[in-house]
Amino acid sequence: MNQSLKPIINHLSDFLDYCEVQKGLRDNTQKNYKFYLEKFFFWLRSANLQSLLPHQLTQEHIWDYRLYLSRHQDAKTGKTLKKSTQHYYLIALRAFLGYFVAKDILCLPPDKITLPRADKAEKTVKFLSLEQIEKLLSSANIDSPSGLRDRAILETLFSTGLRIAELTALNFEQFANLKNKEDLELGIIGKGGTPRTVYFSNRALSWIKKYLAIRKSKDKALFINFRAKKDDTNINSSRLTSRSMERIVKKYAILSGIPFFTTPHTLRHSYATDLLTQGVDLRTIQEFLGHKSIMTTQIYTHVTNKRLRDIHKKFHGLSHN
Repeated sequence: MNQSLKPIINHLSDFLDYCEVQKGLRDNTQKNYKFYLEKFFFWLRSANLQSLLPHQLTQEHIWDYRLYLSRHQDAKTGKTLKKSTQHYYLIALRAFLGYFVAKDILCLPPDKITLPRADKAEKTVKFLSLEQIEKLLSSANIDSPSGLRDRAILETLFSTGLRIAELTALNFEQFANLKNKEDLELGIIGKGGTPRTVYFSNRALSWIKKYLAIRKSKDKALFINFRAKKDDTNINSSRLTSRSMERIVKKYAILSGIPFFTTPHTLRHSYATDLLTQGVDLRTIQEFLGHKSIMTTQIYTHVTNKRLRDIHKKFHGLSHN
């Protein structure tokens, strides 16, 4: 069948295959694209545009969809979508249009979709102070196997700045020979299939050792769900999921009384912020975090900007006689 004569909504599986084979994107990224595009397809159907072909998509359609996103209200809370959330839906749609371009299917160019500016409040990087980090790390009950595992997870997040998907992907064999090691440099495959090195501190490594000492399972995964039923057909059946990791962090955030916004990504922000306050330059932090562009890392300049203001206020706040 001529691909250009196939309705837009019927191209999803081909787009996801393209993401996997030609773009080398991870499963999580593909799932996210699918999730965000489903709303676009829902809008097409609700507007009776389910038969719309790629070349029939116009900027007016895009504008109507953007209005839909802007005015969409959650059925339970009645809240509208944040600008940052609308951003994700449009990024997915741009990637989808990019697939048409790559396949020589006539369609609206991706750059015709401009991204909304985030609200100032949404641009603020949320991070924890070292005192709050310490409260969070020490809140796990290390008398239980799951508590020891959780402590190792929390320590690893702050020590390495790993993304949650990178953390869940860690395997037992990568930590099989820790006996005489006080720190660890580990090569991982990060976002977009990009390799980088992450560094485990002596402290984080000591908690991983304690966790592994009580773990009896031979599962491939490093961090496992102790209550999961073993499925011989699925070697990852006990691997903690990203959602499980989020619940673990949220649990200890509540227990320790630190800000409610705390997530695994908050610890990544806290890791980067701590490095910056210690004088590490942005280029190095970019390498640690695995950012492709220094522009992404520049969200942390709020720390240096505040420090410069404080220094100016301290040493130049009073007029000299």
